[in-house]
Amino acid sequence: MTMSNTAAIILAAGMGTRMESALPKVMHPVAGRPMVLHVLETAAALSPEKTIVVAGPDMDELATLVATHDLTPDVALQTERLGTGHAVMAARDALGDFDGTVMVLYGDTPLIEAETLVALRDARTEAGADVAVLGFRPLDPGAYGRLITDEAGELIEIVEARDATEDQLLVDLCNSGVMAIDGAKLGGLLDGLTNDNAKGEYYLTDIIALARANGGRCMVVEGDEEEFLGVNSRAELADAEDLMQNRLRRVALAGGATLIDPATVYFFWDTTLGRDVTVGPNVVFGPGVTVADNVQIKAFSHLEGASVAAGAIIGPFARLRPGATIGEDAQIGNFVEIKNATIAAGAKANHLSYIGDATVGAKANIGAGTITCNYDGYTKSLTEIGAGAFIGSNTALVAPVKVGDGAVTGAGSVITKDVEADALAVTRSEQKAAAGWATKQRDRKARD
Repeated sequence: MTMSNTAAIILAAGMGTRMESALPKVMHPVAGRPMVLHVLETAAALSPEKTIVVAGPDMDELATLVATHDLTPDVALQTERLGTGHAVMAARDALGDFDGTVMVLYGDTPLIEAETLVALRDARTEAGADVAVLGFRPLDPGAYGRLITDEAGELIEIVEARDATEDQLLVDLCNSGVMAIDGAKLGGLLDGLTNDNAKGEYYLTDIIALARANGGRCMVVEGDEEEFLGVNSRAELADAEDLMQNRLRRVALAGGATLIDPATVYFFWDTTLGRDVTVGPNVVFGPGVTVADNVQIKAFSHLEGASVAAGAIIGPFARLRPGATIGEDAQIGNFVEIKNATIAAGAKANHLSYIGDATVGAKANIGAGTITCNYDGYTKSLTEIGAGAFIGSNTALVAPVKVGDGAVTGAGSVITKDVEADALAVTRSEQKAAAGWATKQRDRKARD
């Protein structure tokens, strides 16, 4: 990664009281990924030289989580939650004497786009402004802080809605909270903040007035309202999930996939679909799914931790669990579950089967009701099914066991020993018939 003259501070110390959760607010997932990791990934587009996550006390799990990201951010502790300005103050030691552009972001705004941050950073740099603020024009400005500008479009001040005059409330340009600040001047601006207000907090928004009082320039860069949704409640988390899913659906469609009923398809943040993939209604993608070109995924299927090769057909009502690897042109049908198993090219398991901890050879056929008995209560063992093998319906394969290439198992068999290639293995009691028994039974029941 090429470094730029940029640092990113991500504010993540909020308690999230309205979430009614023991989990730190920014760790709640959107599209399966904690919100703070979404923000870190977006910040990575800035190629920051320094990245700092501001956490609250007793947030060790947050520190552990963010350490997994490639940016490996420093974690600064905000011991008291005394406002956004105070949170940025907590990052000063980690920031050191950095004098480039300092981006202030929020760990609970997972929808902000990389292009928006780059535009904000570059606009501040080109204009030589002390501070650049991301603004937006919502349909309902409501309780958002207003960005007050002069005739030349320069930012004069940020006014909270509760403190705004009637004329200021008519302004529809609102504050997202995201800022790009000249790092050489940030320290002085923070030193000028006071907590002389009703809440006794240090507001980062006050640096606009401080910068202008010192002869500095402040500016606004506009973005889309959707990007700046902050999550403070479960309802807002659901709103963010809905917006993210719509975004992921648009990405899938633009990439050449067909979604029969897009609103019913749910993606994980890392889902990868090839071209000419068709996804039926009510399909759910969990983590770590990669789908190659020309795959059909039929309705009500669930995939996670799975790889599907070109031309395969999945579903309907199929479940691919972690470790499922589906080969080219293979078929996994209704109510078939695959877990930690490789299904080779052209193999079929079309009905009501469980294949776990197994390898299935090319063009093998798995009959309805087949299960691999892979767990004995202590350990999991492997089942190996050869190329071209035919597994009869309701076969139970008790692992560890091998069925050779081209071998056949009779329906209803319990296979506990290896089967040689091209052999037939049957374990079945001799069928017996009592002639006339059914008629006699009906007669007895009729007399009772």
